[in-house]
Amino acid sequence: MEREAVEIYLELCHPDAVKPTYARMQDAGMDIYAVQDDNIAAGQTRLIPTGLKIAIPEGYEVQIRPRSGMSLKTPLRVANSPGTIDAGYRDEVGIIMHNTAQEGSYQIKKGERIAQMVLQKVPRIEFKQVGSVAEIGGNRGGGFGSSGR
Repeated sequence: MEREAVEIYLELCHPDAVKPTYARMQDAGMDIYAVQDDNIAAGQTRLIPTGLKIAIPEGYEVQIRPRSGMSLKTPLRVANSPGTIDAGYRDEVGIIMHNTAQEGSYQIKKGERIAQMVLQKVPRIEFKQVGSVAEIGGNRGGGFGSSGR
């Protein structure tokens, strides 16, 4: 089954930039690559450049998410996960990475896969103010851990 394709314009704004890639045909996320070596000290948060600029169509966003393997095998985390790139943003895409280690630094290598991007459709919200939402639909009850662990 072939998925719908949405055209996104891409500018490689650094000579070592790598076009995002799908590892497998069924993947939702495309891998994003670091454009330079970078060292993130323990407890430090840094903006990692990608050398990419994108033009997203109106009605869409690109979400920046962690790669599961990096989250499992390293102390690095995408600090604002998921990060949102809005349709009107045209500057270089940067990945906000945080080293959760108590001590020691982590070396990111140029060309390393550091995050993934996922395209999402985003309809606009139109609020309709009411006196009480309790009468609209059903209330499942509970919240904040009410369904167990």
